[in-house]
Parts: sequence; C-alpha cells; structure tokens
Amino acid sequence: METAMPLGMLQENASLLDRSVVNNIIVQQHFDAFSVTMAVLYLAVCIVGLAGNSLVIVAILKLDKLSSATTVYIFNLALADGLFMVGLPFIAIQNFQDQWIFGDAVCKLVMVLDGINQFTSVFCLTVMSVDRYMALVDPLRFARWRTPKRAKIIAVLMWVFSLFPVLPMAIHFSADYGLCTVDPHVASDSWWLTFLSYTFVLGFALPFSVMIVFYTALVVTLRNARHTSSSLESHRLEKQVTKMVVAVIFTFGVCWLPFYVFNFCSLHRTDLVLNFTRGFEFVVLLSYSWSCANPILYACLSETFRRHFQSLLCPLKSSPTHCGRDTEGYVLHDTSAHGGSVLA
Repeated sequence: METAMPLGMLQENASLLDRSVVNNIIVQQHFDAFSVTMAVLYLAVCIVGLAGNSLVIVAILKLDKLSSATTVYIFNLALADGLFMVGLPFIAIQNFQDQWIFGDAVCKLVMVLDGINQFTSVFCLTVMSVDRYMALVDPLRFARWRTPKRAKIIAVLMWVFSLFPVLPMAIHFSADYGLCTVDPHVASDSWWLTFLSYTFVLGFALPFSVMIVFYTALVVTLRNARHTSSSLESHRLEKQVTKMVVAVIFTFGVCWLPFYVFNFCSLHRTDLVLNFTRGFEFVVLLSYSWSCANPILYACLSETFRRHFQSLLCPLKSSPTHCGRDTEGYVLHDTSAHGGSVLA
C-alpha cells in the first residue's frame, strides 16, 4: 500500500519543523506566478537576513568586542539568524523545482544546521529577556550573573542544547525519495504529533511565556519607579523599554505563531486545498523573516546601534562633529541616561 507523505515533505521549507505537516496531502508544484513570487521573496529574505545580521556581527566585533553579557547574546543571536538564512537558497530551489538536487549528505547537513540555528535563535532571544530584566531593574544585584564570561558559557550551552530537538530529524531525513524528507515509513501520524508537540513547547510556548513574564515585570517595575520619581529621564526610559517590549513580543508572535497553527491544523486535513498549501508556504517564509526582523529592531529601537550602523555604512557622516561624540565612544551595553540602549 502506498504511504502518502506530509505536505511539508513535498512543498515547504526544509527547516526541521517545516516537515511536520499533515499526512495524505500531496501537492503538485507548478511554475505559476505564485511559485515565482515566493521564490523571489525567499531570495529577498535571504539577502536582507544575511546583510542585516552580518552588519550586527561586524558592529559588535569591531566596536564592542563582546565586552558585555548583552552583546555576547546579541552576537550569538545574529550568528544563529545569519546561519539560519544559509539554508534558504537550498529550500527555495527544492520548492521551485519540486526536487532535491544536492544529494543525501547535503540534505542531512542543511536539516541539522537549520534546526540548530532556529532553536538557538529563539533561546538567545529568551535569555536576552532575562538579561534585560536584570540589567535595568537591579544591575548591581545581578552584576555577577551578567559578566561576559558567564554569558559565553550560557551561549555555548544554548548551542549544545539546540542539538537535542533536531536529532530525530537528523536521523531520519534523507533525499532517497527525490526530496529532502523524512522517511514516510517512520513519520506516522503519532510521530508527527509527538514531534510537533515538544518542538512547539521548546521553540515557541515556553520561550514566549518567559519573554512575556520578564518583559512585563520589567515594564511594571520601571512604571512603579517612575511614580516615585518625577524625572523626565525615568519617563523616557520607561517609554523606550515599553516600545522595545511590544515590538519584540509582537514580532516574535506574528512570525512564529501562524507557522505552528498551520502545522497543527494540517494534522487534521485529509483533502487537497490549494489555498491551504499556499498559506502554509507563506507562514513558513514568515517564520524565516523573523531572522531579518531582529537587526531592524536594533536599528529602530536602539540609538546606540543606529550610531554603530551609521559608523560602518557611512563613516564620513559619523564624524564626531556630526554625532556630537565619536561613535567608537559608545558602548553597546550602555543603559545609562546618556545614549543608553534598551536592546544592547
């Protein structure tokens, strides 16, 4: 008896989670306008993601040199997001041609790297929410937990821990069926449900909950502090932090929640619906676009990062007379009243 493969095996992104979709849905890929548009969007997301995260990495290495715990986390976040983009060309080509042409070894390598970078990126953002709380609420009390050395150890642990969710996919992924897929004889309905459940908890539900708890506590603490202080600086910091919190949580939720919703819904679909398959492809792209959003958040919400980006991209305009102070003089982890940043 023929075993039908999940939609994600035939149609969608090669990310380790992007294979966890409904059995018994088989899609015929056509080179129509939608396919071409999605291929172009994949390319655009890849270019923007690589460029933006590379700029963050260069800014940190050149202008900060990992001198604070926060920039250690931001560096690892940008590294994971940048590497997450590397697999996109392979996925776009498979989706467009409806076949995997790179061989079995590359298939496994792309799957493993894609999954590790995906989870590391989420873990970094989660740890950063805790770090921001400690840095802005009581920096002296938590100083010993926020040293660069401790941050590097935590960063290494995040990369290692990211291996565990991808192991099932690394073992069972292959290109034996013409696509980079999981063996359909292994991926039963119960297998996909189990895999989806624990990856949803590790990759979205738990990190999202941690971010909401610590960012909410941060905003509440700063708001209470403002009530006891009438300074304009206290009010400015509270406003800046609130904007950062809303932006980070909103972006993370918008980019990842639809992806998981589609995956769980697909487990209950047994009919072929073109709009559903196209919608799934779009939310997969949306999940990748999250890795492009982080550098944009830095540029929009962090005055320090804006100055660093300007220093790298437009060095002539970043003179001391233009900025009022040499860009090299700013530190990314400065959260003081002068030139402070809530993201760095």
